[in-house]
Amino acid sequence: LLGLLDRPNAGVYRLEGRDVTTLSAEEQARVRRERIGFVFQSFHLVPRLTAAENIALPMTLAGIPARERNARVANALAGFGLENRADHRPDQLSGGQRQRVAIARATIMQPALILADEPTGNLDRHTGEEVVNLLEALNASGVTLIVVTHDPQMGKRARRQLVMEDGRLKHDSAAHAPA
Repeated sequence: LLGLLDRPNAGVYRLEGRDVTTLSAEEQARVRRERIGFVFQSFHLVPRLTAAENIALPMTLAGIPARERNARVANALAGFGLENRADHRPDQLSGGQRQRVAIARATIMQPALILADEPTGNLDRHTGEEVVNLLEALNASGVTLIVVTHDPQMGKRARRQLVMEDGRLKHDSAAHAPA
């Protein structure tokens, strides 16, 4: 629902003050492309594309001119410590490098919201810590970050935790916070 991949049965979903539940499928796709970044446990990089091309993909789909795309990709590669991996395909990158490419791709459109599904699930502890620090820095810069995780240590780092069990909300830390 949050990624506009499904419609709610009831209620309203506002993203940046706009009710996105009433948008057409085409309008929702545009909002998804421009305002929501997705980070997956399995990276979901395009195997035949280089790191730079994977990062540029959302901008290519959005019709952003090549000059601007190239400049933004170069900044992203530098910002994520991937300058020397720009021309490497995913199978030539480590797990941490693949996840950094995935995060760079998810943030290249400067989204309001990042949805991260088990972003450290396929990473060793040290690399996972680097990825979490990266996501937390994005959150500190004003991007809303929603992380789905089974890792209680990662969950404890969040300002708000929603615990789900069998499709139902079991606990909301905001409901128990002091006023």
